[in-house]
Amino acid sequence: MEILGYITSVLIGVSLGLIGGGGSILTVPVLVYLFGVDPVLATAYSLFIVGTTSLIGSITKYREGMVNLKTAVIFGIPSILAVFATRAFLVPIIPNPVFVIGSFVVSKAMLMMGLFAILMVFASISMIQPKKVRTAEATTDNIQTFNYPMILLEGTLVGLLTGLVGAGGGFLIIPALVLFSKLPMKKAVGTSLLIIAAKSLFGFLGDLSHYHLDWALLGIVTTLAIGGTFVGNHLSRSMDGDKLKKGFGWFVLAMGVYILIKELYLNPAAAALGH
Repeated sequence: MEILGYITSVLIGVSLGLIGGGGSILTVPVLVYLFGVDPVLATAYSLFIVGTTSLIGSITKYREGMVNLKTAVIFGIPSILAVFATRAFLVPIIPNPVFVIGSFVVSKAMLMMGLFAILMVFASISMIQPKKVRTAEATTDNIQTFNYPMILLEGTLVGLLTGLVGAGGGFLIIPALVLFSKLPMKKAVGTSLLIIAAKSLFGFLGDLSHYHLDWALLGIVTTLAIGGTFVGNHLSRSMDGDKLKKGFGWFVLAMGVYILIKELYLNPAAAALGH
């Protein structure tokens, strides 16, 4: 299973390089199901892996002129504050078990994986049906304006979500940048990577005092994911990104449904035993 985990770690980066996102949505399932990491700890690991990989990707995009620093700062500040507060203060106080209904016990780990599975379903829909984003882009002009109240709200919500489940949230950030910051799609993708990197890494800092971390595993998986981004960038020059994104979306949808079924039908007994 570990060998499969290492292979999948490369695919996380390949996805990021090919379609500009989506790979981070696989990080927590890979850590939990292939490396046997506790789901709550896996969300912390995911922040580091996603943040570091996105940082490398954003540097490449910046050199290509595809990162708007002003937008990244305006959107990133509420996201960073929200994700740090969530990891440092909110996640540690979530009780375990979260609640009990008769014989049905919802553990903290089950809650995390359930939220993550729901996120995967929503992310898959945005990959399978990306036309709404394109329509929004077509209605914008060349003058950049900022809808500050919506940026503040969206940034805070994305930061909260990232803090809870450890995913980058690019499928939420990119449409928000197009709609509320009037960015062209290509710049929205590049700017999103920088925002994801900053909020994920700051969120990870909020975890340092709460968990004992396996830095060897973190280093290997992160290195493989970063290597995958370069492979993905190379392949993107000769492959249809839209078709790949749609196919990946169906895969993410299947994974999200599988995790929901697994957590709902297999975990209650384990949760009752303190899993």
